Amino acid sequence: MSTQIVKRSPRGEGPALPEGQVELAEPPVLGEPAGADFSSVLTYLPMGLGTAAMALMFSVGNANPSSYMMAGMMGVAMISMTFSQIGRPGADRKRRMRAERRDYLRYLAQKRTQARRAAEQQRKALFWDNPEPHHLWSLALGPRLWERRPGHEDFATIRIGTGERRAALDLLPPHTKPVENLEPLSAVSLRRFTNTHQTVPALPIPIALRQFTGIEFAGDGQAALALMRAMIGQLVVLHSPDELRIAVLADAAAHAEWDWLKWLPHSAHPDEEDAAGPLRLAATDPDALMDLLGIDFRGRPDHDPDAVPSVTEPLVVVVAQGVRIPEGSRLLGAGMRNVVLLDATGAMTGGPAVLRLTTRDGQVGFLAGADTITAQADALSSAAAEALARTLAPMRTSGTVDLVDRPLETDFDMTSLLGIRDPRTFDVGAKWRTRIPQSARLRVPIGVTGEGELVELDLKESAQSGMGPHGLVIGATGSGKSELLRTLVMGLAATHSSEVLNMVLTDFKGGATFLHMDRLPHTSAVITNLADELHLVDRMQDSINGEMIRRQELLRAAGYSSLFDYEKARLGGADLSPLPSLLIIVDEFSELLANKPEFVELFVSIGRLGRSLGVHLLLASQRLDESRINRVEGHLSYRVALRTFSSMESRSVIGVSSAYELPSAPGNGYLKIDTTNLVRFKAAYVSGPAPAPPTPGEQAAQLAGVAQQVTAFGLGQNGPLQSVLAEEALASLAARSLQAEAEEEGGADHQESGESLLEVLVGRLEGSGPAARQIWLPPLTSSPSLDELLPGIVPDPVRGMSAADHPGLGALKVPLGLVDRPYEQLRELLVADLSGADGHIGVVGAPQTGKSTLLRTLMLSLALTHTPREIQFYCLDFGGGGLVSVSGLPHVGSIATRLERDRVLRTVEEISGILERREQEFTGRGLESMDAYRRLRASGGIDDPHGDVFLVVDGWFTLRQEYEDLENRVMDIAARGLAFGVHVVVSGVRWSELRTRLRDLLGTKLELRLGDPVESEVGTRVAAGVPHQPGRGLVASGHHFLGALPRLDGFSDDSDLTAATKAAVAEIDTFWTGDSAPGVRLLPTSLSVDQLPRPEGDVRVCLGWDEQRLQPVWHDFAATPHLLVFGDDETGKTNALRLVVRAITSRYGPDQARIILADPGRGLVNDVPAAYRVGYAVDTDALSDLANNAAVSVGKRVPDSTVTPEQLARRDWWQGPELFVLIDDYDLFGTGTSMGSPMAPLVNLLAQGHNVGMHVVIARSTSGSSRAMMDPALRRMWELGNPALLFSYPKEEGKFIGEAKPRTLPPGRAQLVTRRSVKLIQTGLVPPA
Repeated sequence: MSTQIVKRSPRGEGPALPEGQVELAEPPVLGEPAGADFSSVLTYLPMGLGTAAMALMFSVGNANPSSYMMAGMMGVAMISMTFSQIGRPGADRKRRMRAERRDYLRYLAQKRTQARRAAEQQRKALFWDNPEPHHLWSLALGPRLWERRPGHEDFATIRIGTGERRAALDLLPPHTKPVENLEPLSAVSLRRFTNTHQTVPALPIPIALRQFTGIEFAGDGQAALALMRAMIGQLVVLHSPDELRIAVLADAAAHAEWDWLKWLPHSAHPDEEDAAGPLRLAATDPDALMDLLGIDFRGRPDHDPDAVPSVTEPLVVVVAQGVRIPEGSRLLGAGMRNVVLLDATGAMTGGPAVLRLTTRDGQVGFLAGADTITAQADALSSAAAEALARTLAPMRTSGTVDLVDRPLETDFDMTSLLGIRDPRTFDVGAKWRTRIPQSARLRVPIGVTGEGELVELDLKESAQSGMGPHGLVIGATGSGKSELLRTLVMGLAATHSSEVLNMVLTDFKGGATFLHMDRLPHTSAVITNLADELHLVDRMQDSINGEMIRRQELLRAAGYSSLFDYEKARLGGADLSPLPSLLIIVDEFSELLANKPEFVELFVSIGRLGRSLGVHLLLASQRLDESRINRVEGHLSYRVALRTFSSMESRSVIGVSSAYELPSAPGNGYLKIDTTNLVRFKAAYVSGPAPAPPTPGEQAAQLAGVAQQVTAFGLGQNGPLQSVLAEEALASLAARSLQAEAEEEGGADHQESGESLLEVLVGRLEGSGPAARQIWLPPLTSSPSLDELLPGIVPDPVRGMSAADHPGLGALKVPLGLVDRPYEQLRELLVADLSGADGHIGVVGAPQTGKSTLLRTLMLSLALTHTPREIQFYCLDFGGGGLVSVSGLPHVGSIATRLERDRVLRTVEEISGILERREQEFTGRGLESMDAYRRLRASGGIDDPHGDVFLVVDGWFTLRQEYEDLENRVMDIAARGLAFGVHVVVSGVRWSELRTRLRDLLGTKLELRLGDPVESEVGTRVAAGVPHQPGRGLVASGHHFLGALPRLDGFSDDSDLTAATKAAVAEIDTFWTGDSAPGVRLLPTSLSVDQLPRPEGDVRVCLGWDEQRLQPVWHDFAATPHLLVFGDDETGKTNALRLVVRAITSRYGPDQARIILADPGRGLVNDVPAAYRVGYAVDTDALSDLANNAAVSVGKRVPDSTVTPEQLARRDWWQGPELFVLIDDYDLFGTGTSMGSPMAPLVNLLAQGHNVGMHVVIARSTSGSSRAMMDPALRRMWELGNPALLFSYPKEEGKFIGEAKPRTLPPGRAQLVTRRSVKLIQTGLVPPA
């Protein structure tokens, strides 16, 4: 038979016994008799004299019968009035007496009602404490079982029947006058009232067994036995077997009468067992009984009525029948302390402390001094007694807790409170089944009081007879607060199924308060280390808010207003899924609120809604900050105060300073349930060492104990004692293997010291029930690899290496990471949908936050879901080379770094060109959208090597600083690109780096941790909560995300990320057999003149290739007759002149063109054939002479007024060759000022250069270029709109011509500067002659 542990709750308050006195009022007193009042007669004398005079007058003057009659009537009236006046005082006295009698009888009626109510209240109170025998079974099945403790005054006080007892309401008779002076009827009524209500009939008549050494039973034998059964029934129902025991001293014949006692736990030996179980306390001989009860029993002193029983010295009631007790036995005579003999032997030995109960005719009587008290005797039949005993048979106390004298100074483990004998093997299901009824839920013992009573914490709300639903625990450092929380959690987990209770355990400081408890099936979340990661506080708030909303929606959908009604319907058979109650424990909540004051809103929300949703809140902290908790303080029903830092904190928690005065030992505290109840307790522990598992000797004893599985169960001993068998088994085992036993004991000691009780319990409970619904997913701490987001990555013969299981292949929808949605209690993929209006991406974050990594993840994810024909990447890597690792992708057309200026410019030009070509294609074909273009291209209708093109700019600020002219061009691409399949992906340090126009175009915004949360476009407060972890950021909705790592090996380590990315890129490239993305064409570093087209027309000279379209760049001397060439040393100035010379000599003959050459460096003398040279100068004077001669010669060609427009176009008014003035190193000739310029004679002719056939090409160094532009010839040439070739020169020279900026260029590379634009070209290389 399995046992049932009884949790002895504190004794409940029964109906109150009426108290007080009522002093009755005095009855009315008779009044003095009234005498004759002749004074009033005198008032009628004048009337009588007047009547006599009138009678005389009528009789003398007119003597007729009528006159006599009238006089007579007047006389009669006068006489009547006189007599009535005389009798009136007596009538008033009688009327007053009747009124007083009526009022007094009404007063007695009111007091009679009061007395009857008091009598009824007294009857309820006495029957509550002394229930009728046939009602004892209801107490045995209810919470009042074993409610009496040794400290109670009525311990071992039981009723023997019902009889008349004095009324609790004391009626005090009044002090009256002599009876003969009282109103008779009132006096009689008062006497009858007093006699009737000074006693109450049919009340329980109790006797205090502790006052007597024995109770002798006389009279009717069967009635006496029935009375004894009733008395024993009261004892065993109201008193615990740890504090009261029943022993039987009877012969074999009487054993049948008392055989039912074998079922009682009070009759079981605390230690010894036989084959049938615990040994029954029954013997046929007094000495044998003494031996059975033990040496401690024999050593008890003589009877002491003031001695208080305890768990170490329980009250022993000995039932004796059918045996002779020797006169010298200690059970007789002076008796024994805390021992009572119920003597049914009939010996009637008597004694000074012996009470004799005589039963006769249904009555029981006993002497009380000189009086005999009689009562209607109680009786309990044998069948009823056995039924009651069988009801109590499985009941047991927890044992260990109750076996100490000073509970507040003793440490208890939690298993003792729960009645768990072996934490490794106890039946979890049996423990959980006891809490299935709603009334038994959420109640758990946490400690014991000073009287040894269990202190239970009932988390249910007060409407369900609980203490909750919310509470507070405050305790200073070392007070045992964390241990109390662990005890509470483990106690609830051990007694409640995970379908009944789930828990959220939060520790702000991140200590070990809830260590190992995440393995419990009840745990929905264990949240620790919040102090170091404050962003998790907001996440926890969202998670709990989401859980409350989920519960609200679930209850609303089911049609129930509260969890109580929901569970009631479910237990009643409704088809509903379990909805466990949720206990939220927040340790160190004061520090939590100090760091996150807004978190109090969650506490207030739980306080308001938790009762109906089944959400219970328990706040714990070392200190109580009333200023922060005042809003939620009204919702905290119960409060636990362990030792506090100050008396003020104690008063704040429990209203008194007692908690400050508690001992320093951990676990001492007070439980405040309401405004009146304050319970001192000692908390149990759960972190101590676990008991050692059974040794082989103990196991052998257990096996010996069950050797006979079925045996007779009677009152007497059955077979040998288990202690004897255990000793024999141990002796045998020790003889065989002493050394082995020592080693095993050492191992057990090691296990005991190495494994805590908490770990043992957690291990026993782990996996015992369905796992709790997780409301706290683990934080995003470890970045997933890309293959975790794109499962099924396998080679495909058509698509290459691709994610075959991805549903959106080729759809521009790719995962980039994980989004944490704590409010919905889920995680989802961070998917970038680039197929529509969100096709542009902006990634912003502080340095080292993972921007480049996220861009690589984007590229790799797109590469695994699209072929190189479907998408292409063109990257500007200004972030330190992070994108170089993906350069091997067949999808990547180009990656340009900050130092590769040409490639950067060419990349943007390439994208612009793609955009322009597609715009023309859309117009020409009448296409409406990019989807139509993709379909037409896939069907072969369009031959375009580019699909969706991605321009990736990693480091937008660098682009703005060093490529300012490209910013607007990229923004133009972004503005028009989505319509034509061109996507822009940019990254920056802050959003303010991006102009508003560009930010508005970025449909997909990924915000990593910012250096200044004020810059956030999601929200300043939420941005401040982004942790310092690469890859962590926010999406537009405000949810946190964690970017994936661009690797395909399943690892989350970023130490070798570059190598892993390159490996993934190489694998993708290996399995792609088609064409790769078209590259970016660049200007060659050396362009041979043979690759340029020959001159055309009137000396249309090809200078080289332009950067934008890689097409020839022409200089037409007919349109712009002059050319300026600037540059630093060894940059290509002389080569540019050599290129012009070559064009002249190849286009004209010596008779068609002549060249004036100024070459102080002698670098061109061999390149200009002598036939073409009309002059050669190496110094300033020579150049001045040549300029003067040229001015004279060419000046003759200046058209006059007679030249017609047609002639001007044909230039036929003069004859002669074209004159080319080529000057190299002009800085060596001129002064750099407007004074003394060797070219001054030709300045006025520069404007007529085309008309007169004069062309000037000047090359000079950029040293002092700003000053050099003051030269009249140079200034005039630029003013006339002639272009300039600007080769490389240092930044210190600044801008000196047009909008061109100083640039460092390779030799031969130049900026072609006009008044309208600046174009980069690569000039043709002419080898020197």
